[in-house]
Amino acid sequence: MTLKKAFANFHRFCNPQHFPMKYLLSFSLFSLLAFFSLQSCAQSDKSKRPSPPASVTQKVGAATITINYSQPSLKGRTIGKDLEPKEGQVWRTGANEATVFETDKDILVEGKSLPAGKYALFTLVKGEEWTIIFNKTWNQWGAFKYKEADDALRVTVKAVRQDPVEEKMTFRIAANGTVSLLWADIKVDFTVK
Repeated sequence: MTLKKAFANFHRFCNPQHFPMKYLLSFSLFSLLAFFSLQSCAQSDKSKRPSPPASVTQKVGAATITINYSQPSLKGRTIGKDLEPKEGQVWRTGANEATVFETDKDILVEGKSLPAGKYALFTLVKGEEWTIIFNKTWNQWGAFKYKEADDALRVTVKAVRQDPVEEKMTFRIAANGTVSLLWADIKVDFTVK
């Protein structure tokens, strides 16, 4: 097709006699919907977030423990100053959606009973003392709608310093039931049985 014919076809396509306004409006609306649908799909790809999703699963005794979370990175920031967790504030223990702790069997956490189920895993820092919070409202964004009344269990543990520094926040679960939260030079362990 020559350029002259292509231009003539385009001109005819845009001519209101050959292409009524209702078709142009429909085409424009369809184009906008397609654009926003593609944007929505792109944003739902959680692996492209600055704090990507991560997961760890381990069998501990008869129970299978899974932690689903998003991994924030230090990126030169300081925990407690310009980066969560901050002293005295409930933290989602990760980024984006609240971290989800799931057990398929009843377990003991630091010797206290936790029924099988899914829980939002929050933390509260007070110096070297960390309160690990298992909240019944597991499907929530951050800690913005956190309610203490929905807590299923709270346990308190001590944080220790670790070396080397962990750039990305990471959870590990050992077969012996030690759950570790590692980030920066902080290590927080609690036990499940």
